[in-house]
Amino acid sequence: MLDPSLTEAFRDLHPGDEVIVLTWLHQARRDVLRVHPRSDPANPEQGVFSTRSPDRPNPIGLHPVRVLEVEGERVRVSGLEAVDGTPVVDVKPVI
Repeated sequence: MLDPSLTEAFRDLHPGDEVIVLTWLHQARRDVLRVHPRSDPANPEQGVFSTRSPDRPNPIGLHPVRVLEVEGERVRVSGLEAVDGTPVVDVKPVI
């Protein structure tokens, strides 16, 4: 659900639109610089900037999604990889 005060900002989103949702990965650790990709110790460690790890110095999530439904303050999308309650920072159209 989006902040009701932003209704004017998202009222022109429509089912089928492709947008990029930017999130703040609020549960991420900011002190982790190297990880085993996919949390698999069999994978050699890599710097977080070359992985999809949520742990990173500036934990901004980037999620290309498709709008499925817009109803009131809710925008339902497909393809969003985030835990419930993750703060949405911005929504941008795919151009």
